Amino acid sequence: MRNEINSKIALIISREGMGEAPPELSLTLIKNYLALLVQEGKIPAYICLYGNGVKLICQGSPVIQEFKAIEEKGSKIIICKTCLAFNNMLDKTEAGTIGTMADIVDVQHNCTKIINL
Repeated sequence: MRNEINSKIALIISREGMGEAPPELSLTLIKNYLALLVQEGKIPAYICLYGNGVKLICQGSPVIQEFKAIEEKGSKIIICKTCLAFNNMLDKTEAGTIGTMADIVDVQHNCTKIINL
């Protein structure tokens, strides 16, 4: 499968999972979604995590391998520093780059399509 990095797409994850669902289902949905991105080679240029979404890229998360695979394929993952600090997780990230809200605003401004999960 050829990887297709779309330089104009940013994926925004602000929840610890996907959708308004019970936690177990929400985590299953995000795991399936991220795995499909890798499987299909449809890689967003950026993934931004803030709010409770930062918990998905920290130690103990069930989706760490999916994030690492997406990052290896060229996606830039930006994690909100303020959100990590609030959750006492600054030293717990497993992939991506810790950034500021200004970094996230830049991504949103420069991409033509924003996908909110």
